Amino acid sequence: MVKSMTGYGRATETLNKRSITVEVKSVNHRFLDCTVKTPRAYIFLDDPIKKVVSACISRGKTDVFVTVDNSEAENVNVRINESLLRGYMDVFAKLKDEYGIRDDVSVTNIVRIPDMMNVEKQDDDIDELTADVITVLNAALEGHSEMRIKEGEKLAEDILGRLQLLEDMAGQVEVRSPKRVEEYREKLEARMREVLESAMIEPQRILTEAAIFADKVAVDEETVRLRSHIAQFRDMISGGGAIGRKLDFLVQELNREVNTIGSKSNDVEMTSIVVDMKSEIEKIREQVQNIE
Repeated sequence: MVKSMTGYGRATETLNKRSITVEVKSVNHRFLDCTVKTPRAYIFLDDPIKKVVSACISRGKTDVFVTVDNSEAENVNVRINESLLRGYMDVFAKLKDEYGIRDDVSVTNIVRIPDMMNVEKQDDDIDELTADVITVLNAALEGHSEMRIKEGEKLAEDILGRLQLLEDMAGQVEVRSPKRVEEYREKLEARMREVLESAMIEPQRILTEAAIFADKVAVDEETVRLRSHIAQFRDMISGGGAIGRKLDFLVQELNREVNTIGSKSNDVEMTSIVVDMKSEIEKIREQVQNIE
């Protein structure tokens, strides 16, 4: 199947109490240019993400956006500063025993003592987080791929239609070319009669001049190659895959053959056909620029 380089995919999942969102968007580009945008603390995700993206996408300017909300994750430990607590408890006991101060110490009083409670944030499990992000990334890439396939189908349909028009015009060129030779022969004979008036005209001379002209304006080789390129175009589109660069090369070959036909055109009708052919090739080229 043919895929466009333009696409968008988004996925959100909650894994291991983390809410992970991944967005993938791409536009046409000569090569794969992948940019990963993650929170600064998760920069270690860049390489694994690029590796997965490169396995799914061969061409295109691709941006991957990752957000991670781990507010619900159990990644905080609260510890009591036991040495500090023992010191305070010894002082409380001394105040009670030696000074007769009432013992009304409560847990609430204790936790309000500065530095009594240590709050420690656990580091994320890198392997676990990476695996979770890749899971969500794959889901986003599926949506991204579906959009690219739909767009690719439209591109392929448009290109195939234009290839048919191009092939039809090649047929018009093939029909017109022999007529130009006959018209040239008739004009040549008329001119020679006008110049020589009553003198005898050598038929062989006219045939020779017509043959030379026919050789100069013959486009058989060009139209044969043109049809061959069109056939290759159709085969590649039918086969699918990452064919954008190959199609781009074939567009250049199509243009080369039509330019040669144009250089051999010396009448209004042929020139008009060539102009239309070049117009269709340019439209095909524009569409090919969006194919992976």
